[in-house]
Amino acid sequence: MEPQIKLVVFDMAGTTVRDENNAVASAIRTPLHEHGCTVTIEDVNPHIGTPKPQTIRTLLQQKRGDAPDDLVDTVHERFQDLIVEHYRSAPGVAEMDGASSLFAALREAGVKVTLDTGFDRLTLDTIVERLGWHGVLDDTVASDEVRAGRPAPDMIETLMQRCGITDPAQVCKVGDSVSDMQQGIAASCGLVVAVMCERTRDEYTKYPGVRPIETLGELGDMLGVSASVTP
Repeated sequence: MEPQIKLVVFDMAGTTVRDENNAVASAIRTPLHEHGCTVTIEDVNPHIGTPKPQTIRTLLQQKRGDAPDDLVDTVHERFQDLIVEHYRSAPGVAEMDGASSLFAALREAGVKVTLDTGFDRLTLDTIVERLGWHGVLDDTVASDEVRAGRPAPDMIETLMQRCGITDPAQVCKVGDSVSDMQQGIAASCGLVVAVMCERTRDEYTKYPGVRPIETLGELGDMLGVSASVTP
């Protein structure tokens, strides 16, 4: 039977890409520390998934009481260097169990498979290249390519337009951050799915209708496709 969902918009780090040892949060914390602004993983977690300049600006304002543009730019440039190098060369970089299999099963069922992210285009492309995902995705969009990143719906709406989807009820948004859930709701997605982790486990119930999953295999079952998920 043809599935109701026609487009799935996946997040990247923590959802389809392993984020071992809080690599993204660490890459945000390091340049902030270098400029005398001490933040913890717990400080960063609520902002995971949002555009990284926005995350940095918010953390600076919270900890220093101000966020000069030149400092935001400097910290962000250092973050970009760290995170791109991580995804190019770190030994632990890998897809989440079953991601490619799920992508293939969805596309076989006629569902468009796309990625959106709080990263910029360079980081997104670095990850896709490292994981060999060229040819297994229908489209991608980065936060620096739209007017507003998460939690605004712009990236989802951009992917809908490119993929020829006009009804948001046919869209499924999947992510592991509060901003992913907020984005899916803002875009009126027919299905919003939260990947369970420290950031979402106690938060998803605050958003009526959001469905929790522990693994990508559960998403395949939810959408009626069979995909092999092996650790």
